[in-house]
Amino acid sequence: MNEFRKRFERFCLRNRDKGLPNLMLVIAIGNVIVYFLSMIDPSNVVYSWLCFSRSAILRGQIWRLFTYIFTYLCDSAGMYLFLAVVAMFCYYQFGRILEQYWGTLRFNLYYLTGIVLTDIAALLLGYPATAGAMNLSLFLAVATIAPEATVRLMFILPLKMKWLAWVYLGFAAWDVITYLLRFGFLTFFWLYPLVPLLNYFLFFGGDVKNLLPASMRYRRPKQPKTHARPNPNWASGYHSKSGEKPYRHKCTVCGRTDTDYPNLEFRYCSKCNGYYCYCIDHINNHAHIQ
Repeated sequence: MNEFRKRFERFCLRNRDKGLPNLMLVIAIGNVIVYFLSMIDPSNVVYSWLCFSRSAILRGQIWRLFTYIFTYLCDSAGMYLFLAVVAMFCYYQFGRILEQYWGTLRFNLYYLTGIVLTDIAALLLGYPATAGAMNLSLFLAVATIAPEATVRLMFILPLKMKWLAWVYLGFAAWDVITYLLRFGFLTFFWLYPLVPLLNYFLFFGGDVKNLLPASMRYRRPKQPKTHARPNPNWASGYHSKSGEKPYRHKCTVCGRTDTDYPNLEFRYCSKCNGYYCYCIDHINNHAHIQ
């Protein structure tokens, strides 16, 4: 699995600029257009042809597998519409961050994988697909890339991304429990809130640990306890390839070194043309090198 992930990352890096640029901007503009068209047309013909419908898809209207991402604003009303507009703006910002960090291709694949997984879950479970949970996976991705970044909740309260991510995971767990209590285990509706998490785990894998506190994120491997003591005479047992022990001073005439003769005194000749060392026996009795 690690080898496949490395190949995938290299492929995305080589084709970084391929794909549809500014994908979230296109989706945001599409949502605004569909919303205004729905406001102009009371019969909601545009919305009825773009929203997710399992029965219509099985009849051959396969475009609904993708076009429901443009009905996010239409699925909200009243005060929830204002929150949906704010959320769409945030998702646009998250998309820009991910596209700049990953590249166009990898971000397109991330969002496309979320759409495909949501479609499969909706078709199998018979639950209407929406873009809300899928867009939240963008938030989880940004929180994993920059867990220490600070955002202002409702433009007022500063909070770190990783804590907001844990809040979202808590709500996802609550949704799972709610579906279990309302529909039962065998309906498998409780799997639907986990679909965007599946997309998130597919792309991030072990990087999910970035959401954990630093004390839990980095742990040094335990080192085996040893009672070995440092050896100050380690050099005495060492030999180079030529069989010679390491030294600091070596007599140019006799070849004796301070390693073999630690009590021997060494000097350097100022009359020799170079940096030549001699022991105390040859410092005054040698031919100067010119």
